[in-house]
Amino acid sequence: MTEFYGYERPDGSVGVRNHLLVLTPMDCSIEPARKIAARVEGAVAITQHHGCGLDWMVANTLIGAGRNPNVAGVLLLGLGCETLTCEALAEGIEPTGKPVETLVIQEEGGSVRATEKGVRALQRMAKGVSGLRREPFPLSKLTLAVECGGSDATSGLAANPAVGVAADMLVDEGGTVIFGETQEMTGTQEVLARRAVDGGAAEAIRAMIARQELRMRAAGIDSRFMSKGNIEGGLTTIEEKSLGAIRKGGTRPIQGVLNTGRGGFDYPGRPGLWLQDGTGSDVPSVTGMVAAGAQVVAFTTGRGSTTGHAIAPVLKVTGNPGTYSKMEDNMDVNAGVILDGSGTLHS
Repeated sequence: MTEFYGYERPDGSVGVRNHLLVLTPMDCSIEPARKIAARVEGAVAITQHHGCGLDWMVANTLIGAGRNPNVAGVLLLGLGCETLTCEALAEGIEPTGKPVETLVIQEEGGSVRATEKGVRALQRMAKGVSGLRREPFPLSKLTLAVECGGSDATSGLAANPAVGVAADMLVDEGGTVIFGETQEMTGTQEVLARRAVDGGAAEAIRAMIARQELRMRAAGIDSRFMSKGNIEGGLTTIEEKSLGAIRKGGTRPIQGVLNTGRGGFDYPGRPGLWLQDGTGSDVPSVTGMVAAGAQVVAFTTGRGSTTGHAIAPVLKVTGNPGTYSKMEDNMDVNAGVILDGSGTLHS
């Protein structure tokens, strides 16, 4: 496969979905945002629960969601007295060329009027993008996020290596892959650093993992921590888990590290494999990679997971045949065929 079907955006990026997005810069406008999205076909709401202060980590993540190629247009819905304003978010999204509108509840005279006006705004956007049709594009236009959650012994043996092969194939076609979960890289810093494109990228990888270990120690968390499910699933040490986890990133050279902290939010500057300095928790990790531009997520799981995302399809890959059988409604790919011999990594 050398191409995929998607929707071209004004900035030349390509989405695999054609969503309209309602974004809230604070938590007081969550319910009206959900009501607006529910009344317009193809619309979804992404909300945040961090209050009305100015947290640039949150702000940059929201901006990234609005910039994602899977989004055709954005409605920003604020209350009116928050520090993180709709205008600040709009400034970060508008360079993509997609339609962006702002709406402030206090200025509209309350949530009922704002909801009605928001519905009309989204309906106008929907009319404007309804003529878009999916077209074929080269894989160089695709960014894939790779994630794992609910890992067991089959993850490192089958599911992660299978996704790693797909990641290599995409990079070889000029595409981009983002690999996150810094916590899941504990003990693998030298393995990853040897794959860096240059010395600067190698040092950035070492520093990223060292920072994560320091943060965990400062919080009183053992960096060797594994969940109950990991242990019951046959994993024995954090190094074993980490060495299996990094296989989902494939084998191609690592271009560098993408920051997600308060010091700034990075997007891949060129094609290839990138590491994102993000949390080990599934939902915020996926959120961070989608905010960095991933249109599709490949999510490996051994024990089973139902994690999804509002604007990006999340493809579930399990290496555990039992999990595939029990949770077939939630699984997309049974990589367990690698273990029973009925399939291979490349089949």
